[in-house]
Amino acid sequence: MAELHAVVLVSGGLDSATTLAVAQHGGFVCHALSFDYGQRHRVELDAARRVARALGAVEQRTMHIDLAGIGGSALTDSTIAVPEMPSEGIPVTYVPARNTLFLALALGWAEVLGAQDIFIGVNAVDYSGYPDCRPEFLSAFERMANLATKAGVEGREFHIRAPLVTLSKAEIIRLGTGLGVDYSVTVSCYQADADGRACGRCDSCRLRRDGFRAAGIADPTRYR
Repeated sequence: MAELHAVVLVSGGLDSATTLAVAQHGGFVCHALSFDYGQRHRVELDAARRVARALGAVEQRTMHIDLAGIGGSALTDSTIAVPEMPSEGIPVTYVPARNTLFLALALGWAEVLGAQDIFIGVNAVDYSGYPDCRPEFLSAFERMANLATKAGVEGREFHIRAPLVTLSKAEIIRLGTGLGVDYSVTVSCYQADADGRACGRCDSCRLRRDGFRAAGIADPTRYR
């Protein structure tokens, strides 16, 4: 039986680590893809390499995109403060077109690899309200992928897989723990320091901390 290869987006955070574990458990040969896009929390890239290695990805690549050149987000523009209190609407940590660009590059690599599956750890339950984390976006991108590629028009359909999209953060943590994910090596904080220690105040930290509490599992996050 031929091996099934998949490209898995791995940021170094809790959700992407869980997604990689799900793909591995599903029998896929996993190629981990990370992005250095000008984010202020670049320390997450060190975590991405640790996660890929710990969970047995066959390889891990980091691609470079200059989203800081676009700006418009607290994650790519140092003049915009990362909010430390919940806010109404889509927060300033939203990065314009981020998941669209990430998936497009993952699609290109998947076509070269002969992989028909792309895994992404987006979540539309306990999340910050980003529009590119919703099932509607993923379905639309999958349709586009099969229209825009040689593989797609020749009948080798691509599948955008988001195994966490309808789970709560607590459910994600329980799932990953059951699959052996070591969350102590992950970094989720939007303003983690150079040692990967979390601020404990940003939206990502709040969702992560509340998730461990709701799951009844000790939080291994290192806070500064």
